[in-house]
Amino acid sequence: MPSINVGAPVGALVDWLTANLGALFHFISTVMLALLDAVLIVLTAPSPYVVIAIFVVLALLERKWGFGLFTLIAFLLIEAMGLWIEAMQTLAVVVVATVFAVAIGIPVGIWAARSRKVSSVVRPILDFMQTLPVFVYLIPAVFFFGIGVVPGVISTLVFAIPPAVRLTELGIRNVDKEVVEAAIAFGAKPRQMLREVQLPLAMPSIMAGVNQTLMLALSMVVIAGLVGAGGLGAVVVRGISTLDVGAGFEGGIAVVFLAIYLDRLTSALARPRRRRPKARTQAPAPATTTETDQPALASS
Repeated sequence: MPSINVGAPVGALVDWLTANLGALFHFISTVMLALLDAVLIVLTAPSPYVVIAIFVVLALLERKWGFGLFTLIAFLLIEAMGLWIEAMQTLAVVVVATVFAVAIGIPVGIWAARSRKVSSVVRPILDFMQTLPVFVYLIPAVFFFGIGVVPGVISTLVFAIPPAVRLTELGIRNVDKEVVEAAIAFGAKPRQMLREVQLPLAMPSIMAGVNQTLMLALSMVVIAGLVGAGGLGAVVVRGISTLDVGAGFEGGIAVVFLAIYLDRLTSALARPRRRRPKARTQAPAPATTTETDQPALASS
């Protein structure tokens, strides 16, 4: 067999991109840092107890008192372990990466659902992205953006895109064909049918994709701690490198609490809500006339 060096052209491509698109990567890094700082300020400027109260209120919107109690205990425990800032850093990275992943994934999923050719091109790319080892995502991110939180966000963003694309495409393709044909029969244009028929009916599947994107982003954030992303991932990595079992366990259990909270919250948003029918007051039954109510006829 001839020897084929696949890594050489890839390395040459990375070097060319770094040399010629350095300004673009610097701009992306600046934007990402600004967004992360803005989200982190929102999460850390108030008192931790105020933020915990907001999280509990969000958990109680679905009228699940057990979930609200879990939220209260979990975030109070994170504060008691002294990991509040690290947890908010992780949450900021997850929020920013998820927003960008959803903003990219949902339009691509819609495009793939409306075009078989696009779907046939996108599907193998998604298969490749989902089977690629997670550590491989860190290599180009570090080359392009250096060590820090930005490569962690970029690698998390790329890693979390596939579920948003797949479940958006699946949800739109599974819309009842009779409903689509009825909309076409009533003169609905393609954009109008997408906006008023397909997207509302596919919304549970799309929200399930958002949930899975969020979970993948949270799982990648811990691995991104290896490149200096900070947050709870850095706590876990530090515990592993120093063989500090207690610190590693505290960071891991804080990640679990965040994962459970975000999973339950987004899963509740994915469920279709049913409107309760308004109670109707029954009108009194009309009075029926009987023989005794009718006036007696005078006998002649």
